[in-house]
Amino acid sequence: MPRRKLRVKAADSARINTELAELRTRLEIHTEWPQAVLAEAEEAAERPRLPEHDATDLPLFTVDPPGSRDLDQAMHLAHRPGGGYRVHYAIADVAAFVHPGGAIDTEARRRVETLYFPDHRVPLHPARISEDAASLLPGEPRPALLWQLDLDADGAVVLADLRRALVRSHRRLDYAAVERAVAVGGADEQLGLLATVGRLREEQERARGGISLPVPEQEVEETLHGYVLGYRAPGPADGWNAQISLLTGMAAAELMLDAGVGLLRTLPAAPAAGYERLRRIAAALDVDWPQAVPYPELIRSLDPEVPLNAAFLNACASLLRGAGYHAFDESRGLPAPAEPGHAALAAPYAHCTAPLRRLGDRFAQEVCAAVAAGEDVPDWAREALPALPALMASGDRRAGEVERACVDLVEAELLAGREGEDFAAVVVDVDGKRPGSGTVQLRDPAVRARCDGPAGGLPLGRVIDVRLTTADPLTRTVRFTAVQAPPP
Repeated sequence: MPRRKLRVKAADSARINTELAELRTRLEIHTEWPQAVLAEAEEAAERPRLPEHDATDLPLFTVDPPGSRDLDQAMHLAHRPGGGYRVHYAIADVAAFVHPGGAIDTEARRRVETLYFPDHRVPLHPARISEDAASLLPGEPRPALLWQLDLDADGAVVLADLRRALVRSHRRLDYAAVERAVAVGGADEQLGLLATVGRLREEQERARGGISLPVPEQEVEETLHGYVLGYRAPGPADGWNAQISLLTGMAAAELMLDAGVGLLRTLPAAPAAGYERLRRIAAALDVDWPQAVPYPELIRSLDPEVPLNAAFLNACASLLRGAGYHAFDESRGLPAPAEPGHAALAAPYAHCTAPLRRLGDRFAQEVCAAVAAGEDVPDWAREALPALPALMASGDRRAGEVERACVDLVEAELLAGREGEDFAAVVVDVDGKRPGSGTVQLRDPAVRARCDGPAGGLPLGRVIDVRLTTADPLTRTVRFTAVQAPPP
């Protein structure tokens, strides 16, 4: 059967938008703002707290998805005199606009983080702040937390400094534009340095034993022709940009650990049994994993476009479960974690670079700013720390629920009416207790769903034909059954 890209017609898009609105209601997602919040946001936007240091002459630039207006970060890269590199990384100073205990602060603690629906974004802060007054939009002076991160010729940190500053982004770029400029050799010095420093930091990550799983994610996009569901794998520019953010988050973690107060993002090391399970799966999938090859090196060597590799990488995600937040304030009897590291990064790490979209980042920023300035951490920030891990965990759960529900809904809408049709799919997961049940991944349309197979079990990592048995938008359910399962 010829493969084709499925699009939802305009009328179906309207129906999906209605269902998405109903979904927000069922999940108790508040899209409207209390009048007190809007009034406070307007006043704060007109009279923010401005820093004394002026760094508006620093030619910062941003890299974000096209159309984004909630721009948290801007950067500038340069060669250091005598060798190495200097990274300036500006992060929106949300605390300049949010009064502790005020209406915006109270509402932000209820929302916790920005939620993304295919048709609508539910922001953490009012648009007057998140998309305007606090956003690092090009050409506009903005209060920011300005990091200076000096690196040696290999990309290792030799100095980390932080101060409040007034900054101005000089240009706004997206990932595709950066990649095109670098690929054709037309990149200016700044983009060339982003690629250089990004790659050096990736090598530093490799040397530490850190790892990022290259698993393509499902992505729902609303276009003029309707909704499109596809897979998106991060490109090189995503990785370079992410490395600058990770660099800053690791510097922030070290600063807070040295001071004995802060908020970390932690991930415990996977137990030995987890790696033993992966070795069994690798053997079953014919993924060559020599005993002498470390797990991170194996991951970097695998092409996720190969079905057997895709199934193995899907299984590897189990080692990344258990991430959370850990608040500590040793002067007040709240201890730092015994194991402060983030296993995927092989280093301590803090979320601090997305304060427009994530509640905890504002508090981590405030701790870092005070410590770097040799000042006491403000009471309002210290007093909030003990409650933040539970708050952030609830926000993460809700964001995950929203993401999964939206994808499930669009999957069901795309396939509704096609029950009985056969598709080629890769078996990416098999239930350990019920081997006749598992998860399959279709290439086109970009659907991942449960599948029932023969009593002998589904063949993990193999391409099989599956038949659509259920596609119900009301229950957001898609289900397949295996038509044939060739032996491994």
